[in-house]
Amino acid sequence: MKTYPGEPFYFNGGRPAVILLHAYSGNSNDVRMLGRALQKHGYTVYAPVFTGHGGDPCRILRDGDPAVWWEDTQLAIRRLRDSGHDQLAIFGLSLGGLFATRALENDAQLNGGGIFASPITSWGRSNVPDYFPRLAMNYYRKEQTPSAMVTTKMAWIKEHLPAQLAAIQAMSKQLDANLDQLHCPFFIAQGGRDEMIDPNSGGQLADRLRAQRTPVDYHFYPNASHLLTVNSAHRQLFSDVLDYLQTLFEVSDDNENK
Repeated sequence: MKTYPGEPFYFNGGRPAVILLHAYSGNSNDVRMLGRALQKHGYTVYAPVFTGHGGDPCRILRDGDPAVWWEDTQLAIRRLRDSGHDQLAIFGLSLGGLFATRALENDAQLNGGGIFASPITSWGRSNVPDYFPRLAMNYYRKEQTPSAMVTTKMAWIKEHLPAQLAAIQAMSKQLDANLDQLHCPFFIAQGGRDEMIDPNSGGQLADRLRAQRTPVDYHFYPNASHLLTVNSAHRQLFSDVLDYLQTLFEVSDDNENK
């Protein structure tokens, strides 16, 4: 069986558990460093890989869609609960943040969670339509894909990408409409130099939630780009996430020393 980069990971820690969801066109490597940091401080961490991700970009469009990725998210939650983790938070980077938000809107048993550079209120203002073909082309060059096959694949991507992005945008709008269902403490991280989405989107979401009296932990990193979990802001982000989790869970010293 062929394997793909960025396989799901499960880092065993303590009773409190955290689910980390990766970005569109990414994989679990997006959140691996954060996962290790959380495990070091006593948390069990699970990061699934969304269906279709982790290999040929065509697979994302062929095998995945928001309905399938929502099933992936629900499966991740069930896996941890079935393992005895009844204290559970969920976070997502970019696309992953949409599904983390959907989970928090629909599952009152989750303790909390939030988003990293995720366009809950502004998906329509993104650079993904331009970015995805460039990412695909870079992938095929790296894999030394024959030029004729690259031409065929790129044409297929151009044909099918708009429908998937429209489906993601529709889900984002639904999340926006259901923000009044968010009652747990909600973490928001946003970079000021985000090249993929509106850098104001995180602040806009924070204002919306505060207006409805949802507890918000908002962090803005002025010089950071989109992928907050791996870029110049990642160390500060990890510290901020840990501080937030301390408000949700009590982590024993024994767990922290694992």
